[in-house]
Amino acid sequence: MIRYFFLTFILIIPLSAGLNDLRLQDAIEILKRSNLELKSAEFDEKMKYYEAQAVSGMKLGKLDAQMSAMRSNDAGNVFGFKLQSREANFGDFGAGEFDPSNPDVLTIEPYDLNYPKARNHYLTKLTYSIPLYTSGKIYEYGKIAKKLALMSKLDTKKVLQEKIYEVKKTFYDIGLIEEYIKNLSLITRNIKQLEQTVQQMKKEGFALESDFLEVQAQGAEAESMFIQAKLNKDLAYQYLSFLLNQDVTSIVAQENSLATPKIITKDDVVTSNLDIEKAKMGLEVSKRAVSAQRANFGPSIGGFAEYGSADNEVNFDKDKDFYTVGVQLSWNIFNGGSDYANLERAKVEYLKTQKQVELAQNGIYLQAKKLQTEILSTKEEIKSYQTQYKFASRVYDTYNERYKEGIVPISDVLIKQSKKLEVMTKLLSVKNKYNTKIFELDKLLNRGEEI
Repeated sequence: MIRYFFLTFILIIPLSAGLNDLRLQDAIEILKRSNLELKSAEFDEKMKYYEAQAVSGMKLGKLDAQMSAMRSNDAGNVFGFKLQSREANFGDFGAGEFDPSNPDVLTIEPYDLNYPKARNHYLTKLTYSIPLYTSGKIYEYGKIAKKLALMSKLDTKKVLQEKIYEVKKTFYDIGLIEEYIKNLSLITRNIKQLEQTVQQMKKEGFALESDFLEVQAQGAEAESMFIQAKLNKDLAYQYLSFLLNQDVTSIVAQENSLATPKIITKDDVVTSNLDIEKAKMGLEVSKRAVSAQRANFGPSIGGFAEYGSADNEVNFDKDKDFYTVGVQLSWNIFNGGSDYANLERAKVEYLKTQKQVELAQNGIYLQAKKLQTEILSTKEEIKSYQTQYKFASRVYDTYNERYKEGIVPISDVLIKQSKKLEVMTKLLSVKNKYNTKIFELDKLLNRGEEI
């Protein structure tokens, strides 16, 4: 019993333990293996691959095996059964009832032919059919299916880039929240020290009860913000665990809470963006579609071969086997102009796709430049708020000392404390905005895995 408990305990611990001190690069590797949305996209990719294989297999033709069992006393069927089994004889035509001396011999209705006994018939055959020439239609559809499979791979890559973006953003969010919690802890300690100072000054008659209550109210507000920040941190860890499909208990925060921006060119955007790459593949698909529609104006030639055996019992008799081979040509001459309309529509679709590729290149490059501009602008905002925060901290320290000297009321000190807290919150928000823009640009350029 003790041994069973020990083994159970050993098995349970690894399952319940979370990931500790997780690094960003390791998180991305786990994401690739475990993320559920990514798995779903990979299944879609596999389905497209097999669809392409199915289309490609059409050019190899089709082989069918067929076995049928029948019983009939229908005169035509029974005679046909015998004939297919190579067992027909003159007696089946009523030769036994033939009397050359009878002047009405040609009007005799042979009983054996018209009222045969019921007969079993077992037919076994293999049939192989293959398209020999389709004016290029199967070839073009095969190429289209392969391109669609490759486009599905791009969809999977896009999901991966989106999930990497979310993982990186969550990592940096946690880092910023921890920085925020650290500063809030410092502010909370300062308020507690101020509370002690006010209490001491109150004993000496230099402070009022209202001063003490104001400081306590400020402390309660800071404490509430501290609790909210911790809850946000827990929520970020829960979301990271959801992305990795594994429980994450702690991470190794990045050395710098701000991500590093990258310089981009139009060539970077055109060659790296997945949407542009997909649009180019879509252009190839629409070009192939034009050729496929044009194939409707040409002939189709197919070949077939059939081999089998028939008997009145389950048996494959070599002496009763048969074969048939043949070729069939099909060529549509007129169908009311539908083929022509479909061809023209495919041509228009191709021209439209050309413009969509051009639009995607210009539009996504513009989006990348906009993000780059926003990154530079936000970086200046960060510098401004950092300066404001340093100034607000010095102002608070100055007013705190002045209060101790009885020069300013406690309300002025608390106002400066609130201002410092406000600037710190705005600084955190701008840093988060800055990181978000950088990660969006990485996602746009398919650079999510670059750390």
